[in-house]
Amino acid sequence: MCTRRDEISFEECEANKARLDTFRPLPPETAKSLRDYYRIGLTYSSNALEGNSLTESETKVVIEDGLTIGGKPLRDIHEATGHARAYDFLYELTQDRPLREADILKLHELFYTDIDKPHAGHYRSVRVFISGSSHPLPVPAKVPILMLDFVAWFNKHEGRMHPVEFAALVHLKFVFIHPFVDGNGRVARLLMNLALMRAGYQISIISPILRSEYIANLEQGHDTTEPFVRFILNRVIETQRELLRLLGETSPASGGGVKSPTGGVNGTDRGGVNQLRNRILEAIRTTPGINAPTLSSRLAVSLRTIQRHLKAISDNGLITFKGAPKNGGYFTVRDNGESP
Repeated sequence: MCTRRDEISFEECEANKARLDTFRPLPPETAKSLRDYYRIGLTYSSNALEGNSLTESETKVVIEDGLTIGGKPLRDIHEATGHARAYDFLYELTQDRPLREADILKLHELFYTDIDKPHAGHYRSVRVFISGSSHPLPVPAKVPILMLDFVAWFNKHEGRMHPVEFAALVHLKFVFIHPFVDGNGRVARLLMNLALMRAGYQISIISPILRSEYIANLEQGHDTTEPFVRFILNRVIETQRELLRLLGETSPASGGGVKSPTGGVNGTDRGGVNQLRNRILEAIRTTPGINAPTLSSRLAVSLRTIQRHLKAISDNGLITFKGAPKNGGYFTVRDNGESP
């Protein structure tokens, strides 16, 4: 069932895009820096959603420095380097031309070739199943026809519905076909982001800490697409907020800075302290589930300092930690579903 445009409000998303568009065209150095930034972020998050054990910092080392990580499975390394190659190929597909079936096969080949070369870039010839799902996947014989239909649907509907809704439906339709023996989730998220990029939006990241919600909305998508569209819309908005912050502007919708003792957001008596805490809070708000080491790396602040400020912000009742100590992360109280 296709989501009707008026069921979901895209107002904040469109307002954020309009503000981001005022920064265009970005200087070449800035554009390259952002491309590299999301190359790491999307590769890490998309792989982590599928159980890859590399942290964001380790993913950066593997991709940018070409180094392996001691004690990590070789497959995890190949998933990182392969996804980075597929991500780079996305930018070739942003041209003003129809999507081709060969483009999708190439995306999978780039991602999967070092993992399982015989199956890279080829549709599956065996039945596959998704654990926890009550919906059977198409038999192998139907996959080529379904993929031709998918590409035709993509080219027919691109530009005829809200880009975020279109991107979410691209993800759903592709993953319900599950055309490859493995790597379908990674390719689905790449295609979703391709749809966003071709419409002038930025890369959108699904935090690994949201995996349960993500899978639940995917499963529900067999019956109604609205929850998944809304889920992706929220991810797009949070990524927009992060990009606005990176460009030096704070989204009005994000609100709620860390108050100083005098009642201001960045009181002059403790301006430096509150400025850092606001940056931490904004990073958590835009990337729910982020952990202390990743905050340290992203904000270029020592881990000990980050941990000290996290405790202070937590004591202030603005954030909460969710999950196991080793793989959990921080959420703003609002994003965690609690009352502010």
